[in-house]
Amino acid sequence: MEISRGIFLNGHRVLSLALFVTMAMNLWRCVRCINEQEIIQTNVPATSQLLTELVYNSLFNLTAIFSGEIKDRLSFCVKDVNADWNGAFNFSSNLGFLSSCIKTKGDLTQRLCTAAEIKFYFSGFYESGSKSTNYLKPNKNCNLTSWVSGCEPGWACSAGANEKVDLKNVKQMPARTFDCSPCCEGFFCPHGITCMIPCPLGSYCPLASLNKRTGICEPYGYQLPPGHSNHSCGGADIWADVGSSTEVFCSAGSYCPSTIEKIPCSSGHYCRAGSTSQKRCFRLASCNSKTANQNITAYGIILFASLSTLLLIIYNCSDQVITTRERRQAKSREAAARSARETAQAREKWKSAKDIAKKHAIGLQTQFSRTFSRKKSVRQTDFGKAKHGTDAAALPPKGKKIKEQSNLTKIMHELDDDPNNHEGFNLEIGDKNLKKNMPKGKQLHTHSQIFKYAYGQIEKEKALQEQNMNLTFSGVISMATDIEIRTRPMIEVAFKDLTLTLKGKKRHLLRCVTGKIMPGRVSAVMGPSGAGKTTFLSALAGKATGCTMSGLILINGKVESIHSYKKIIGFVPQDDIVHGNLTVEENLWFSARCRLAADLTKPEKVLVVERVIESLGLQAVRDSLVGTVEKRGISGGQRKRVNVGLEMVMEPSLLILDEPTSGLDSSSSQLLLRALRREALEGVNICMVVHQPSYALFKMFDDLILLAKGGLTVYHGSVKKVEEYFAGLGINVPERVNPPDYFIDILEGIVKPNTSSSVNDKQLPVRWMLHNGYPVPSDMLQNFGALTESPCHGEGSGNGEPNRHDGGVAANARSPGAGDQSFAGDLWQDVKFSVELKRDHIQHNFLKSKDLSNRKTPGVFKQYRYFLGRVGKQRLREARIQLVDYLILLLAGACLGTVAKVNDETFGALGYTYTVIAVSLLCKIGALRTFSLDKLHYWRESASGMSSLAYFLAKDTVDHFNTIIKPLVYLSMFYFFNNPRSSFTDNYIVMVCLVYCVTGIAYAFAIFLEPGPAQLWSVLLPVVLTLIATQNKGSRIMKLASNLCYTKWALEAFVVANAESC
Repeated sequence: MEISRGIFLNGHRVLSLALFVTMAMNLWRCVRCINEQEIIQTNVPATSQLLTELVYNSLFNLTAIFSGEIKDRLSFCVKDVNADWNGAFNFSSNLGFLSSCIKTKGDLTQRLCTAAEIKFYFSGFYESGSKSTNYLKPNKNCNLTSWVSGCEPGWACSAGANEKVDLKNVKQMPARTFDCSPCCEGFFCPHGITCMIPCPLGSYCPLASLNKRTGICEPYGYQLPPGHSNHSCGGADIWADVGSSTEVFCSAGSYCPSTIEKIPCSSGHYCRAGSTSQKRCFRLASCNSKTANQNITAYGIILFASLSTLLLIIYNCSDQVITTRERRQAKSREAAARSARETAQAREKWKSAKDIAKKHAIGLQTQFSRTFSRKKSVRQTDFGKAKHGTDAAALPPKGKKIKEQSNLTKIMHELDDDPNNHEGFNLEIGDKNLKKNMPKGKQLHTHSQIFKYAYGQIEKEKALQEQNMNLTFSGVISMATDIEIRTRPMIEVAFKDLTLTLKGKKRHLLRCVTGKIMPGRVSAVMGPSGAGKTTFLSALAGKATGCTMSGLILINGKVESIHSYKKIIGFVPQDDIVHGNLTVEENLWFSARCRLAADLTKPEKVLVVERVIESLGLQAVRDSLVGTVEKRGISGGQRKRVNVGLEMVMEPSLLILDEPTSGLDSSSSQLLLRALRREALEGVNICMVVHQPSYALFKMFDDLILLAKGGLTVYHGSVKKVEEYFAGLGINVPERVNPPDYFIDILEGIVKPNTSSSVNDKQLPVRWMLHNGYPVPSDMLQNFGALTESPCHGEGSGNGEPNRHDGGVAANARSPGAGDQSFAGDLWQDVKFSVELKRDHIQHNFLKSKDLSNRKTPGVFKQYRYFLGRVGKQRLREARIQLVDYLILLLAGACLGTVAKVNDETFGALGYTYTVIAVSLLCKIGALRTFSLDKLHYWRESASGMSSLAYFLAKDTVDHFNTIIKPLVYLSMFYFFNNPRSSFTDNYIVMVCLVYCVTGIAYAFAIFLEPGPAQLWSVLLPVVLTLIATQNKGSRIMKLASNLCYTKWALEAFVVANAESC
């Protein structure tokens, strides 16, 4: 009986449930097909639960209706509409507030807001902007003519039993003015509409209670309407906006599993405002009961200590790393020297064996001759008189142990004793009236050939005597390169009527300079200040900018760009542009690796560097830092020699030096010039500017180019003939007077020529032109006096035609008032000249020319590796500066993390605003040092053919260390003192992007601006951009500008990361 009764009851329940499902399927097509109150009165739990889920599904499915508008209005902080909507309205885990409301309000579906009402409410919410207001615009149910009690805050009304309500209707509000009553728990009823909206997760929406003392419905803060005695406090009245209604959120220190339940946080857990569950504190953090946040300062201290230890290890071990690397390089040099020495010894042993074999062959020949010929003594006599250069001549005569000096050895000693002796060869240039006694036949007629062979013979003799002894690097080089000698390509530079005119000024810097500089000779350029000596060298090297150049420059007799040979041309600037934080050897070795031919082996490059170090006398300081202005290094003379050595190690064919002896004493100057003369013996064409050399130094030059003021040539020819030439003009050098000093004093106007001479300093350039038959400009002939009738009146053409431009200049000079301009005209000319000068600099830097040097240097990737090693070594030696940067970041993070606490109302926007400004400022100032301090080094290296891409990539790669470490350093203080909602990883990712962005901006400032303006812009830019990015109101242009500010995106990323962690 009981069993059958149970079956009957269960069948009745199933039947009732099936009936309800059938009716619920049509619930939203016609709102009231069955009375909800009647279903509730049946007291069937399954039926009530199903109705609750149907109501919930109706609310949850509104996502598709609002997704488009949410994306338009909230795209800056909403990534996934469905996910965020689910996070706010997913009540599936606890539908108790819906069940309670259904029981209390039998017509819940008639009181819920439709899509049109929700859109109306939130539109007003957006239109109010930052204004905190609870009033909405008049609508169908709440206006001046109709204002029911449901329009008051916390109350709602029903649409009526027979009214059809479609929750998905977005166009029309239903009439909702019946049966007004307080809002249910877990819902909020805004002021100005008569429907209910569910409170989102994380909020606490209980029924309000009246505070009779204040007349406010707590905890929401609205008052009862006057004159309505039966009106009581209802539910919540406002959307859970943390900025204007903090009381709606679940209070800090408690968590709310549902919108009608609040539970205090237990010990060992923490609950931020709006929490739906309590979170367990970290192991080292301290959390009491009802704690709103955990104290994680201990982790900050641990991270700070770890970073400090790591940086100290790097700082202290950097010297050890560099020392180990230098030791390995020293072993590499020793291995290269040993290999070269063994190769030379093997060659000498083979030569000795070959000589012995020849000797035995000659002995056999002699024995056969004694047997079959009667003229033995005659043949022996002929053998004793063997010619030099044959194999027989290399054998010593019998009975003599000491080898007699050969002719080459004698020539070597003669040249060492008298370096000015040019007997046997003559390469005089310039003076066409001088006789040229050129060698004939197979004579050796250059310094390079004589010294190369003679020096090799001496080293061979040393090798035979010292096979088991350590040789010098110079000896090893000579022996190792005995058979296969790397010959350098010769470069002869000829110039005809070379004239440089300053743009916009019509002033000549050089004028009518004609001549040539030849391989194997050392040419000196001298003259008074303002004579255009440096300009002349810059013109030859193709570095003259801001000038109009006329005339011809011939390279090896052809009209070609000098830039086509830049890989084998060395240019030593007047300033010592050397990396001060590298040693002498490191500077030279880097230049050699990047500029020597790529097919050279490492031992060969090592030998080249060692030869330069030895020839420049830098052995004692090879491992010493060059030094900077702040940190003392090697002496000034040694630094000057390192500056020259940077070009010597690349084995140039043309070497141009701008005042390499300035600031050096006589001994240092002679040491430097001896090294240059050794380079000239290898066929290098050397031209250099010299100021007041001593007589001994002056006689070491081969040729002299003497310029007068205005860039005019006074003499161009052999140093040996300069006194003879001036003596022919009646200018004799007094006794005990240095000839170059005397000539420069005459050109300067300090010393007047002898009274017996009719020549003055103004006439000397014309005298030289007429002496060599060069064309003379017409305006210069007018100053010459009686020599006006000259067949040559043109400039630069040689065809006798007068130069109109120079005539015009002369005419302007004769009429003082003709060239006068107004102030505006002068200003315009100056601006035009500055623009043209800047354009010339840009064109010069990006000039592309065909490579004719026949030297293939290392590619971009190999140079990138070389640059990376150099920059890394420099940063290790600048570790103290890096530590200062990190210390400042630590202090900034600690201060801002303590002062600007993150609060739930703004998600830490204020603290992150300060963070963006501080990090931008500090990282930009640090990144400026990457390029602004090395600009001169870059221009020099780039002009020599080194890869600019490799240089930039190496710098940027090393700076990635700062990009990764600096955010860690800052956040180690800021994050653990501030303790924001977002995770450390989120903050670190945003911070890395911010640092990388500001580093790129700092690169642009450092490259295109001078150091002063670059620092000023680095300070102002983050402040200005942050002010623009945080403007809520503004014009369309201001909004567009804010979208271009990196500060806006950084701030939004920080705030969104905090908002997503709620």
